Amino acid sequence: QVQLVESGGGLVQPGGSLRLSCAASGFTFSNFAMSWYRQAPGKERDLVASIPSAARSTNYADSVKGRFTISRDNVKNTVYLQMNSLKPEDTALYYCKAAGVLAFQRREYWGQGTQVTVSS
Repeated sequence: QVQLVESGGGLVQPGGSLRLSCAASGFTFSNFAMSWYRQAPGKERDLVASIPSAARSTNYADSVKGRFTISRDNVKNTVYLQMNSLKPEDTALYYCKAAGVLAFQRREYWGQGTQVTVSS
């Protein structure tokens, strides 16, 4: 059974930091690209950052470049999102997504999300 479990969200003051984790199980993690998305109330779900299976490159939304860092540990089957210099506009429900090919079919798996609230 595929599972993606996010953790690390919470309430933080502007300028603060959080580190999100997404623990994966039920598939070959090292073969899948991983991404973080976020969705604020009343808005669409947007890509925040992504990292391919080999972790040779990363991609970020313009709004988080220089503040957020995505990384992965293919031994621990976990993807991370280090978030620094947080702003109120970073407040959202953060989801991780796995994308790859399994049994010759493209698959996408989503976690349940972890809430990040940036407020003083």
